[in-house]
Amino acid sequence: MTHATAAPTLKMGIPIPNGKLGMWLFLGTEIMFFTAFIGTYIVMRMGSPGWPTDVNVTHIRIWAGGTNTFVLILSSYFVVVSHDSLLTKKYAKAWKYMLWTFVLGFLFLGIKSIEYAGKFEHDILPGHIPENNRQAMNKIVEKYGELVDRRLVAAFPKDPNENEQKETGKKNWTREDQRAALDAQIKSLKEKSGRTPAEEKQLKEAEALSKFNSDYISLKEHVRADISLTVPYEKFDEIRKEENSRSKYPAITLDEVNQKVEELVDSKEDPELKALAYGLSPQHPILYGNLFASNYFLMTGFHAIHVIIGLFMFLLVLMKGSRLSINDALLVENIGLYWHFVDLVWIFLFPLLYIV
Repeated sequence: MTHATAAPTLKMGIPIPNGKLGMWLFLGTEIMFFTAFIGTYIVMRMGSPGWPTDVNVTHIRIWAGGTNTFVLILSSYFVVVSHDSLLTKKYAKAWKYMLWTFVLGFLFLGIKSIEYAGKFEHDILPGHIPENNRQAMNKIVEKYGELVDRRLVAAFPKDPNENEQKETGKKNWTREDQRAALDAQIKSLKEKSGRTPAEEKQLKEAEALSKFNSDYISLKEHVRADISLTVPYEKFDEIRKEENSRSKYPAITLDEVNQKVEELVDSKEDPELKALAYGLSPQHPILYGNLFASNYFLMTGFHAIHVIIGLFMFLLVLMKGSRLSINDALLVENIGLYWHFVDLVWIFLFPLLYIV
C-alpha cells in the first residue's frame, strides 16, 4: 500500500525581502527618469553643430567633476564596508564607515557648489547667455544700465525735496532726478573756492559718475541705432533727421563694444571711473549656450537632489548611534543600493558633460 506524499507549500513572489524588492522597483523608475534626461541631451548635442565644448567658454571644471567622481566611488565602497560590518556584528565600525560616507556626500555637494558659483559668477545660466553678436551687445548695455542705476542710487539714495514730492504727487526719485542732482552737485563743487581735500575727492567721484552715465547713454544709443562708435553721439540729432541714415554710417560691431568695456574696466588714468565699472565685463556669444546651460543644470541639479536625499537616509542610520544592530542590515543594504545608483548616474554624467 502506497502513501501519497504531501505537496510542498507554494510561496508566491520573489524570494527577497519586500523592502529590497520595493527599492529595486523604485530604482527601475529612476533609471527611466535619468535615461530620459541623458537621451534628450545626446539628441540635442548630436543635432546641434557648434555645441559649446571649450571649457574656457562653458567654465566647466574638469578637475572638479573628476574629483567628485572619485568621491562618490569611494563613498560607495564605504557603504559596502558599513553593511558588511553590520553583518559581522561590528557595529562601531559600521557606524564609522556610514559617517565617512555621509561626509563624502557633503564633500560632493561642496565641490558642486563651487562649480555652480563659477557658473553664476560668469552668468552661464539658462536664458542669460547671448548666442549672437546682437544679443551680446544688448546684454552689455543691460548690465551697464543696471550698474549706472546702482551707482546713482548709492550716490543719491533719496530725494532731498521729500516735501515737494508729496505736494507734486511724485512717487519715485527717478534717474532723471538723480542725474540733475549729480549735475547740480558738480556745479556747486566747481564754483566753490578753496575746496577741502574731501571736497576735491567728492568732485572727482561725481565727475567720474557723470562720465560713466554719459558713456552709458552714448553706448546704448549707438547699439540701438546700430551705428559705429566712431560716429560721435553728438551727431545723432542730425542723423535722425536724415533719410536712410543707417546705410550712410558703418554698423556697430561687438569688438567695438567690448573694447569700450575694457577701456572702462582697465582705466588707469581714472581710478574713480574704474571703480564704477567694476562688475562690467566683455561679452562673447556662445552658440547653443542656453541649451547647454539648461541641460547642465537640469541633470546635475536633479542628481544633486538625489544626493541630498541619500544624505538624509544616511542620517537616519547615524542617529541610531549605539542602537545600531544587525536588524538594520536590510535598511543599510537598501540605502546602499540607492547610493550605488546615484554613483552610477554620475559616472554617466561626468564624461557626457565634462569630457566629450
